[in-house]
Amino acid sequence: MKAVQEKDAYKKHDHDEHDHSNEHEHGKAPIIFYFIGLALFLIATFLGNENEVLINILFSLASITAGYYVVVLEGIGETIENTKIQKRFTPNSHVLMGLATLGASFLGNFGEGALLILIFSGAHFLEEYAEGRSRREITKLLEMTPTTARRIMPDGNTEIVAVSILKVGDRLQVLNGDQVPTDGMILSGMTAIDESSINGESIPKEKSKGDEVFGSTINGTGTFTMQVTKENKDTVFSKILQLVSQNQSNQTRAASIIQRLEPRYVNFVLMVIPLVMLLAPFLFGWTWSQSIYRGLVLLVAASPCALAAATVSVTLSATSNLAKRGVLSKGSSYLSQLANIDAIAFDKTGTLTRGKPEVTNYYFSDSVNEEEILDVIVALEKESNHPLASAILEKFEAKNTIAIEVTNQLGKGLTGDYQGKSYRIGKPTSFSGVEDIYEQRNVAWASNGQTVVYVAENEKVIGLIALMDVPSEHARTTIDYFRKLGIHTTLITGDSEMTGKAVGEQLGVDEVIANVMPEDKSRIIDEQKAKHGVVAMVGDGVNDAPALVNADIGIAMGEGTDVAIDVSDLVLMQNNLDRLVQSHRVSKKMNKVIWQNIYFSMAVVILLVTVSLLGLTDIAISVIVHEGSTIVVILNGLRLLRSL
Repeated sequence: MKAVQEKDAYKKHDHDEHDHSNEHEHGKAPIIFYFIGLALFLIATFLGNENEVLINILFSLASITAGYYVVVLEGIGETIENTKIQKRFTPNSHVLMGLATLGASFLGNFGEGALLILIFSGAHFLEEYAEGRSRREITKLLEMTPTTARRIMPDGNTEIVAVSILKVGDRLQVLNGDQVPTDGMILSGMTAIDESSINGESIPKEKSKGDEVFGSTINGTGTFTMQVTKENKDTVFSKILQLVSQNQSNQTRAASIIQRLEPRYVNFVLMVIPLVMLLAPFLFGWTWSQSIYRGLVLLVAASPCALAAATVSVTLSATSNLAKRGVLSKGSSYLSQLANIDAIAFDKTGTLTRGKPEVTNYYFSDSVNEEEILDVIVALEKESNHPLASAILEKFEAKNTIAIEVTNQLGKGLTGDYQGKSYRIGKPTSFSGVEDIYEQRNVAWASNGQTVVYVAENEKVIGLIALMDVPSEHARTTIDYFRKLGIHTTLITGDSEMTGKAVGEQLGVDEVIANVMPEDKSRIIDEQKAKHGVVAMVGDGVNDAPALVNADIGIAMGEGTDVAIDVSDLVLMQNNLDRLVQSHRVSKKMNKVIWQNIYFSMAVVILLVTVSLLGLTDIAISVIVHEGSTIVVILNGLRLLRSL
């Protein structure tokens, strides 16, 4: 019930927030109208000069259909709305292109006017496609919200109730494999809980009486009773939902370079053209008809055809290049922003590390037969479903298969008898009277961020095994790459400070922030923005979602949770950090080529304006030059299809 309410509330909020950006999106209708206009233009082009009236009608219809959504609805509509918001006249290039087309048609050049509209509208639709304007979804995140709980009644019986009606102080029963319904404290029982949805840690945490538990986490094999300590709206997981929604609504989409230049350029053109028409007869001795004609030629000459296409081929080539390498971009503006980052923060588990523990060290007493003890260890661990067991079984292989009846006791570990001896594998704190040789290794390995388990025979420790979620293959080279560029690197983790610093030192990150909760990660991103500037965040878990949305650039690991992928701007498939380095290089190259195209496009406009003022060109020549410059910038952008 609560999940449905929150989902409906989010959808309403999301609708309100996105009305402005999506108000002109009409499904497939704009594209259909565009292709109808294109078809009309082609028919008119091949009809022949003997049908001039029909040709002009077809060109006019092509202009109207191809440009209706872009020029009329978006151009005029957004100009009116932006003018209201800014409280000053704020036109965009859509309006300028409409005026240029009207001017061309007024002069009898219907074909050139239609061509201008087709170029501009086509570029606009391609840019929209590259930008990926579809809003981010958090539906899967909401679906993870617990909806029911087993509430313990005063008579000791249990009843299934909606999580939304739980109150602080209610007692709940959580069975093995259940989802913990809300935040609370264990009253009785012992278990191990997978808290990866909250802190991203891959190793389940053992819990017993007095320990805190969090809603949405997954209970292991134990059963326990708990007391509710927070209202549902105040749980850690609910805060994740709130932060994702809040940060989504507050985040301003990075404006593209063209969008930043567009208002000033359009205003400049709209001011200059009427002045030329009014002053030219007095300054240059032109007739009024000459003045109006050359003013309209100037309007066509100043139309940003090449400028409109300056980013399209570049961004499409860059995104295609990266897509082939396993990097998905949700918008060219995000890719452009990646080149400008001043700092980058990384989650630990599954991002800088492989996401699962591996055996890194082990030691056994000289007095034991290592081959025999490994047979025992493998036999014990085969009966466990703990992630550490999987890691140990991947590392060790039994020479002889033996059968042992195993008991899995929370707090003590695995126990079993073999050939008259009792063997136990458990955490160090569950043993007493341990020899210094094992304690020293335990301290040394643990200080490096490793998880240690002892192996005991008849309760006497005879060996120990260290496990760790080790850094991924490209983690070190990725950190080195950004540090050499002067980009600040930060490791943000829910792990202990000891583990976080150990991994940080191995990788050479500039800063390590440990023991953080999901809401802390979002706050830390805000602090990083204030301290460094443009900040990127790389993560893979649900707990990373608020930070991924809040960062200027959110980057998700492709093998991470669907939620992290949904709310991110870039997705690195196959969890390959080397792709992040390649993405940054491509983004820098993309921005460089975009500026080349902008300079070239503006130079063409200046040239055309100059020759127009001198009376050395007409609309037809202007269109041809515009077409040529557009082809040049497109070909320049296509260079990014090549590997860098």
